[in-house]
Order: sequence, then structure tokens, then C-alpha cells
Amino acid sequence: MASGAAKVPANRAAITACIILAVIMQALDTTIANVALPYIQGSVSASADQINWVLTSYIVAAAIMTPPSGFLANRFGRQRVLMTAIAGFVIASILCGMAQSLFEIVAFRLMQGFFGAALVPIAQSILLDIYTPEERGSAMALFGVSVMVGPVLGPVIGGWLTDNFSWRWVFYINVPIGALAFIGISLFLRETKSSAEAKLDWLGFGSLSIAIAATQVFLDRGAQLDWFSSLEIIIEAVIAASAFYVFLVHTFTAERSFVNPRLFLDRNFTVGMLFIFIIGITYLASMALMTPYLQTLMGYPVVTAGIVMGPRGVGTMVSMLIVGRMMGRIDTRLLLMIGLLLTAWAMYAMTGWTPDISEWTVATVGFVQGAGLGFLFVPLTTVTFATLPSQYRADATGLYNLSRNVGSSVGISVVSYLLTRNGQINHETIGGYVTATNRAFNDPAILHALNPWNASGRAALDQIIQFQAAIISYIDDFKLMMVLSIAAVPLVLLLRKGCSQPSGAHAVSLE
Repeated sequence: MASGAAKVPANRAAITACIILAVIMQALDTTIANVALPYIQGSVSASADQINWVLTSYIVAAAIMTPPSGFLANRFGRQRVLMTAIAGFVIASILCGMAQSLFEIVAFRLMQGFFGAALVPIAQSILLDIYTPEERGSAMALFGVSVMVGPVLGPVIGGWLTDNFSWRWVFYINVPIGALAFIGISLFLRETKSSAEAKLDWLGFGSLSIAIAATQVFLDRGAQLDWFSSLEIIIEAVIAASAFYVFLVHTFTAERSFVNPRLFLDRNFTVGMLFIFIIGITYLASMALMTPYLQTLMGYPVVTAGIVMGPRGVGTMVSMLIVGRMMGRIDTRLLLMIGLLLTAWAMYAMTGWTPDISEWTVATVGFVQGAGLGFLFVPLTTVTFATLPSQYRADATGLYNLSRNVGSSVGISVVSYLLTRNGQINHETIGGYVTATNRAFNDPAILHALNPWNASGRAALDQIIQFQAAIISYIDDFKLMMVLSIAAVPLVLLLRKGCSQPSGAHAVSLE
């Protein structure tokens, strides 16, 4: 069991800056391509269904390659793996910008996800090691800003680049950021010891990868193919379930499995995994809803929508920096409770939204939601690893970030499906009240604009019904995320109070 103070390198500030740059670069790419999708779709002549693979291919690749990041760091050394990941990510970004077909851009996005996956967990484990236990709260605040604010800035930067230059610059922007991070890490970060004896459990890694990939495809394609009425969806569900079963059996029976099951004997780590999964759902899923809500229902231009969403990122940054200073003085469980309540309140406020709300309302509620996320991310990251021995942090951070990635992808898929499904149900329900005998049509002004006896009037009626159905569908999704935030409150009670080092009864022996 590892204990003792962290070794503080002389150039710690430079290492931190370079690591944060690399993480921001990776985090930006989770959302920066969203606003450019219509332009990419036209450029590569893809259908609406096909262009979604530009997003899902990146998520799937990142999710698959996140868990083995610990093995790669142990086998080849942190500095070498980090530099390879940055270089590969930048090269893949250039290739994405140069892509001329759908196949090319999807393939290069897969490559981007594979290389970028290791950046976040390895960066997190490095920060945990180079900062003392008393300073880890502030370190995780800086790390959290880069991870959580990146997806918020993505639409703003992506929209501006697409409007002023080309969608290809959404990917080219990674070149200068990656170059600075690569040079800095090569100069300032010392290489860790590598172990030639480190081996990868290929059966465990392979089965988990297949389970994640099949589940993601199942979720993305399910709504389009009417779920289990499609043979493709049934096959994907069977593959996902079978692969996950093989993974579980192998994990608990193999002598040295890909995932150390004894990690989950640490209560804080197990609860933290579930907690970050829920945060992943509510965070990126709410962002996936806000962009079309502002652009489609409220008629905001792409850049304006991104600017209005900006205060959410400001709230996250401010609260993370404040929480970083409060760590160690206030019980982390209290901070987590505040974060959940702020998030739940923001979601509750959004359930009362209509397209008539002001920009100030969107910005204010977004700021509160961002502040809530700041109160959640920093203390949760700290308390999750508080009782784990340091030699297991690389594996643990990989699983932790995998849980966040899977939660994000599941959340986006589920809320998108519910938005479409509830929109159809609401349209049918509202339409049932719009009949030719409705007394509202006795008003000549209404009858002139919305005459149900001619084609133009019926089209106008259908457009109004569709608009109202969409508003209700968004409200239903906001309610779901509010309920999830409240449902996570009992998890706070299961966490032990964060401690500086694993010791005594709170420590878990993984030998």
C-alpha cells in the first residue's frame, strides 16, 4: 500500500499547464464538431443518419481505449504514452480536416478517439501524483475546468470557426494546441519507470470493447430502426449482452484480469463510479438538448446560441476554483449535496421554459447549472480516489473516465430518443383536440389563417402542433434529468469522508 507525500517536481507549474492544454484539446472535440455537422454533411454528401457517425465513432473509440490507459502507462511509461497520444490526436485531426468522403472522416474520427482516450486518465493520474494531498483539491479543480468546460466552449468555437472560415478548421485548431502540449511535456515531464512484465488481458479488453461498441451502436440506431422490431438491433443487443457476460465471468475468475475487481471493494471508488455515470448523463445530455432548443425553437443563430450557453462554462470555472480552495475545510459530502441541489434546481427551472424566455433567463439558469457541476466534479474526483493506493490510480482513473464517457453517450442517446418519441406522442395528443368542429374556428381571424378545410390551413395547423409538441418533449427530458439529479442524493450518504491518504479501516488492500 502506497502512502506518504507526493513528490513535488520543480517544474510542476509547467507540467500542469501542458497537461491542461492536452486535456482541453481532447475535451473540446467532444462537442466542437456538433455545430458543423450540417456543413460536413453537405461536403461529404451524407444522409442525416450517416452523418451522426462523425460523433458516435469518436465516442465509441474513446470509450473503448480509456480502460487500457493504465496498462499502457505501466508498460511504456507515462511520458511516452502521453506524447504518442498527443501526436496521434493531432495527426488524426489534420486528416479529419482533409477528409473528402464520409468513410474517411469517420475512420479518422475513430483514430482521433483512439489516441485521445488516454489523455484524460493519464493526465489525471499525473496531477494526483505531483500534488501533495492538501493541494489535490485545487489540482482537481484545474483539471475539472479543462474537462468540463471544454464541451461548453466547443459549440461557441466551432460555430465561430465554421461561420468565418470552414468546418475543416474545427479540426485544424487542434494543431497549435497539440504542438504546445507536445513540446512542453517532452521538455518538463520526467519519464516514469516502465515494466516489460506488464501484460494486457486481451480477452477482458476485447470483450469489454465489443460490449461498449455494440451498446453504443444499439442506442444510436435503435430509434431509427424501431428498436427490437429490427433484426439489426436484436443482433447488436445479443452481441452486447454476450460480450458483457464474457467480460464479467472472466473478470471474476481470471488470475489477472483486465479490470481488477478488488478495486470495487473500495466503497468510495464504487460509489464514485456510479456518481460520475449519472453526472455524465445529466451534463452532456443537457448540452445536447440546449443547442437544438436554442437554434430550432428559439431561432438563435449558431454563434448566438453558443454565446448564450457560455455562462454555463463560466459558472463551472468559478465554482471549481472556489471549491478547490474549500476542499479540506468543508466535508466533501456537503459540497456534493450543494452541487446536486443546484443542478436539480436548474433542471426544475428549465421545465418551465417556453421559446418566449429571455436570453438573460437562459444565461442565468445555465450559470447556476454550471456552478452545480463545479461543486460536483472537484469533490467527487477527490473523494473517489481518496482511499485508493497510489499504484492503482492509473487503472482507477481509466475506469472512472470510462464511466463518465459511457454515461455521456447513454444520456445523449436516451434523451434524443425520448425527444423524438415524446414529440410523436404529444403531436397525436394535441392533434386530437384540433378538429373541424372546434369552436375556436368560429373566430374569422383564426379561420382565415388556420382553415382546416384547405391544404395551407392544415399545414399551418400541423406546424403549430409540432412546435407545441416539441416544447413539451423538451420539458419531459428536463424533468427526467431533474429526477436523476435528485435520485443521486442518497449516494452522497454512502461516501466516506474524504481523507488525505489511504489508511486504517478506510484503506483497501488490493494485493
